[in-house]
Amino acid sequence: MKNRLLWIVATTSVAVLLLAGVLVFARTGFAPSAAQARTVAETTSTLSRTITVVGEGTVKIKPDIAQANIGVEVVRATVKAASSGAKESMDAVLKALKEQGVDEKDIQTSGYSVWTERPYGPEGPSGDEVLYHVSNQVAVTIRDLDTVGTVLDAAIEAGANNIYGVTFNLADPSQVESEARKEAVADAQAKAQELATLNDIKLGDVVSVSEVIGGRGGYYAGGVREAAVSAGLGGGGGPISPGELELTLQLEIVYTVQ
Repeated sequence: MKNRLLWIVATTSVAVLLLAGVLVFARTGFAPSAAQARTVAETTSTLSRTITVVGEGTVKIKPDIAQANIGVEVVRATVKAASSGAKESMDAVLKALKEQGVDEKDIQTSGYSVWTERPYGPEGPSGDEVLYHVSNQVAVTIRDLDTVGTVLDAAIEAGANNIYGVTFNLADPSQVESEARKEAVADAQAKAQELATLNDIKLGDVVSVSEVIGGRGGYYAGGVREAAVSAGLGGGGGPISPGELELTLQLEIVYTVQ
């Protein structure tokens, strides 16, 4: 009984000491000193003041290449017959494209698929009949824009029955992008100077520049045109005009102010 009483007294003493230590630590460890408070205030007051703007540059250009997705789709009673028919049709299309001056390196398979269809009648599926579809598409780059319509007509005559559209673009956009960046910098400078004047401050140096990615940062407008193909697929396509493209780039620029 005496030993148990001593153990209780000792435990209570340790708990009191621990509590006292926690209170001392709370007072000295978490409360900022006057020197620390002055340091925070001085740091806040010496932070650089800046103006951030987004400059936009747009350049109008004429495309120099066209890209088209051209394909064949064949439906047969067996998958072997459908596959063979699709191969035969695509071989004819590829031959026609090359005869029109399209380089082999500008023709690339973009899709190949096989699927089944079960014909339905008024009362549901028509027995055990199954039709097999085989589709094959190629992405084609046409570098002579004057021949776009002729190339598509030749592909249709050779057996192409899927043309998903024509996209006009630039083979090498680097020079145009540089011009757009120059315009974006000038636009940003003008915006920053206007803001500085409105707030009666003096514009300083550039401290950071970053190109905006996504949104309106670097994109072509007006680059997609649908190929107007006649309903008969073989009577000749409608007129296809490359028109004009716009390249827009945005730069975020941060300036110091005085």
